[in-house]
Amino acid sequence: MTRISSLCVFCGSKTGDGPAFEAAASRLGELMVERGVRLVFGGGRIGLMGVVADAVLGGGGEAVGVIPEFLKDLEVGNDGVTEQIVTASMHERKNRMFELADGFVVLPGGLGTLDETLEIVTWKQLRIHSKPVVVVNTLGYWTALRDLVQHIIDGGFAHPAVAELFTVVDTPDDVFGALEAAPEPSEEVLTSHL
Repeated sequence: MTRISSLCVFCGSKTGDGPAFEAAASRLGELMVERGVRLVFGGGRIGLMGVVADAVLGGGGEAVGVIPEFLKDLEVGNDGVTEQIVTASMHERKNRMFELADGFVVLPGGLGTLDETLEIVTWKQLRIHSKPVVVVNTLGYWTALRDLVQHIIDGGFAHPAVAELFTVVDTPDDVFGALEAAPEPSEEVLTSHL
C-alpha cells in the first residue's frame, strides 16, 4: 500500500465521559507527529477534534482543518491549524477530507463521526477508493458498530468480506500496524450485490 503521509481522523466534537477518550486522541496525535504524518480533520477546536489537533500541533506536526462555513460562523473552528479550509457544506467538507487523506482513523464520537465513518466505508465497498480505515475501539466504544456490520452480514444484506473494509483496534498504538496490514477491498463486496 501507499505510504501514509496524511491521515484523516474522524472523531467527536465532544470529549466523552472519562479521560480514556481524550488520552487516546492525544496519543494518536503524538504517534502521527513521530511518523511525520499530517492530520486532516473536521477543523474544530472543541472535543476530541481539538485534542488530537492540539497534540499534533503541540508536537510540531501539521494539521489541516476542513470546516463548513456555518460551523466556522459558530466560532468552533480551530484558527491555530497549519491550514484551514472552509467549505460551503458538510458534503463538500467530507469530500475534501477524503481527497486530502491517504487513510482514515476513527476515534469515538457522535452521529457526525458515525456518518463520516459509514460513508467512507461505503465508498470503499463501492470501490471508489481502497484507502485503509482503522477504528480505535477505546473502552469498547465501537463494539456495537462491529456487531452491527456482522448483523448485516448474518442477515444476508452484505457479503462477509465487508467486515474487512475496516479494521478495529483497541489502542492508538495499534493504528499504524493496522493501516499497513489493511487488505485491499475484495471484488465481492460490490459484485455480490449485482
